[in-house]
Parts: sequence; C-alpha cells; structure tokens
Amino acid sequence: MAIPTRGERVDSHFGHCEAYTVYTVENNQIVGSESVPSPQGCGCKTNIIPELKERGVEVMLAGNMGAGALNKIEQNGIKVVRGCQGTTKEVAEAYLRNEVVDSGIGCEHTHDDGHQCAH
Repeated sequence: MAIPTRGERVDSHFGHCEAYTVYTVENNQIVGSESVPSPQGCGCKTNIIPELKERGVEVMLAGNMGAGALNKIEQNGIKVVRGCQGTTKEVAEAYLRNEVVDSGIGCEHTHDDGHQCAH
C-alpha cells in the first residue's frame, strides 16, 4: 500500500506530498516500508502512479485528491481510499484492521498555477 506523506503524516493532498510511504504487507501484517520521493507538480500529471504500481502497490490511502489523480490511479488498478489522516503507520494499521473507508470526497479547488484538480 502507498500513502502520500508529509513528515510522518498522511499529506492532505495527494499531488503535493513530499514522498510516498510504501508499506509491504504479508498475511495482513506490515513487514517492510520504504519512502519513494514525490515528483514535483500535480500527481495526475506525473509518472508516479505507474512507478508505484510497478512496486506492487494495490491500495492508495490518501488524504484527498482531485478527479484526475483518482481516475489515473484507478485506471492503473490501484484501489483508492480518501479521507485518511494521522501518521502513515497508524493509517496503514487501521486499514489492515478494516477500520478505514473511503470518504468519497474529492478535491475541486484551483491550484496556484491555475490547474484544476477536478479535471
């Protein structure tokens, strides 16, 4: 699973995170983690999604994201769960206990560069 990260917490916006924390899970237990640097710019306009898919990511636990990023992630066969908050490890463990559900709420604001999240 992958989590957009700022510090050790879930970043509130997928495309603005510092990195992605990628957890390796076996038998419903976290057995490893790594940090994957985030490319600059909007998450839906980068190659980060195919890169995460190649690393075996099947679930994206995110704070929030626009429709473009959501569509690109889902087109790559990755399940998206929005509305996550807290430390990445707390969120990952809660997800494994089936305590995390998708908020269904997406980002629809305009970025400083005029880019719309909801494209």
